[in-house]
Amino acid sequence: MRKIVYRTTKFFIPLTIIIISSACSSFPLPDATSETGTEKQATLTIMTHDSFAVSEDIVKSFEEENAIEVKFIKSGDTGTAVNKAILSKGNPIADVFFGVDNTFLSRALDEDIFLSYESPILNDIDDSFKLDPSNRAVPVDYGDVCLNYDKNFFLENKLEPPSTLEDLLAPEYRELLVVENPATSSPGLAFLFTTIANFGEENYLEFWKGLMDNEVLIVNDWEAAYYTEFSGSAGKGPRPIVVSYSSSPAFELIYAEQPIENPPTAAVVTDNTCFRQIEFVGILDGTNNESTARKWVDYMLSPDFQEDMPLQMFVFPVNSEAVLDDSFINYLNSPEATADISPAEIAQNRESWIIEWTETVLR
Repeated sequence: MRKIVYRTTKFFIPLTIIIISSACSSFPLPDATSETGTEKQATLTIMTHDSFAVSEDIVKSFEEENAIEVKFIKSGDTGTAVNKAILSKGNPIADVFFGVDNTFLSRALDEDIFLSYESPILNDIDDSFKLDPSNRAVPVDYGDVCLNYDKNFFLENKLEPPSTLEDLLAPEYRELLVVENPATSSPGLAFLFTTIANFGEENYLEFWKGLMDNEVLIVNDWEAAYYTEFSGSAGKGPRPIVVSYSSSPAFELIYAEQPIENPPTAAVVTDNTCFRQIEFVGILDGTNNESTARKWVDYMLSPDFQEDMPLQMFVFPVNSEAVLDDSFINYLNSPEATADISPAEIAQNRESWIIEWTETVLR
């Protein structure tokens, strides 16, 4: 075991993550209240996106220490969950909201749905993750959306894998790439932002036209792209390049049906080819459990919770004290520099960019 070493990077952007749903053992959603004898136990309600997962013992430890039951409300994808939190502003359906990412952060902050809380554990978190100076939204995890490729395909065809976005336009990569629709997919939206950061608002649609000329395949979600169209070991499709995550090769190794020495896939992590998603937690304004909600925020930032996340939600801890198994760290490649778009710029242009992309690429 050893600590994660963070490199100084330049990034602004999730999940959201997104984030990939966990196939591991996760905490079952409890009822709103539980009874011991004739007394109802106090409840702390956590609103999350649908991809949230956490080990049962991690939640039980918090419940026992604080004599409280934790209830999770899964509320759709990141955008839908943010909308629900805004619509219940001032009279929230939960005490805490986890899962807003930097693609929707400005909207949540502009609507002022969170209370400010400067957790003492923020001292263990790199400043590059802290996108809200007022500490209403506190960083919890991150993940990098990157191109992934099937190593065997490129070896067998004696072809170099792509190292830049421009490479994808070359004739030798014709019909090799599958991407997700940014209007329906978190990694698809992240990849769209990557292309805008690289080519600018004036030219990114020309790049997409080039991808269309090169027979890019566009599907609605990550699962269809990775498990149906991608030719890597988890996928059975014909396309050897896919938009996925920098962590995907490591998980190919960890979850292989038979033990393998090296991942069959690799991520492209050259400068500015990946988009970093950062997820945040915040205490919802109007909660009646602010004191316990603060304890939950502290708990999510603690090493115990942070070390549980990678194998539950396939994301990475922001706490520099978190420790991961060496077998995982050895196969994790992180980009030195990710695509640079600020949350404010995303908030201002997100919808118009999606509309422009849809009109240019799908019509």
